[in-house]
Amino acid sequence: MPWPADSGYLTKLKLDPFGSRLKVYLIYSGLVGVFFFGLYPTLNWLTSLRSTTFGLYFPFELDIPLIPAFIWLYLSMYLVFIVPVFLLNQGGLKRLAFELIIVTVAAAVIFLLLPAHLGFIRELPDIPVYRMIFEQIFMLDKPHNLVPSLHVAYSATIVLAVSRNAKPLVNCGLWLWLIGLMLSTVLTHQHHLLDVFSGAVLSLMTYQFMDKFYEKNTHSGTGII
Repeated sequence: MPWPADSGYLTKLKLDPFGSRLKVYLIYSGLVGVFFFGLYPTLNWLTSLRSTTFGLYFPFELDIPLIPAFIWLYLSMYLVFIVPVFLLNQGGLKRLAFELIIVTVAAAVIFLLLPAHLGFIRELPDIPVYRMIFEQIFMLDKPHNLVPSLHVAYSATIVLAVSRNAKPLVNCGLWLWLIGLMLSTVLTHQHHLLDVFSGAVLSLMTYQFMDKFYEKNTHSGTGII
């Protein structure tokens, strides 16, 4: 029995066999992981040692309330990472991987040049399940790699990639999901407005750059794609 995506319910593409897509997805996900785990924790740690960091937020943002329930939308980013294997062919999966690597490296350079600190006071919710989740986040992620938000940049990059050929109803769901994710980064006090905006801009710029790169190499017949 074919996967739903293979039957054309979710995408306009005629997809490669799922096994072939899964293999490419796993290989290139590993490559993206090498860049992320090599750069993100290292820069977070380095910034924590710096004596001077920037508060890249507006004073009014500190009045934004913490809404713990939005943590579920925040964590749903990890489900977004699974979506491409169901909606992209092997070529699309490879392109997406390179886009995520570009986003990661570009963000790392900005983290290095603009070491930031979070304006929100990190507080634990009273409800036990939320307290446990926030405790884990606080323990694993220091509040320094902020501008741009990789949470937003990664999610937006993936949605841009899969929405190109997704069916209209799927497209609508993906964009609503992305909007919810972007809101969740602020309403869970993990990011500020500039972080969200810059993450979205970085994603869009990377997408447009890769569009031009692919168009150029397709027309030149280099066989890179």
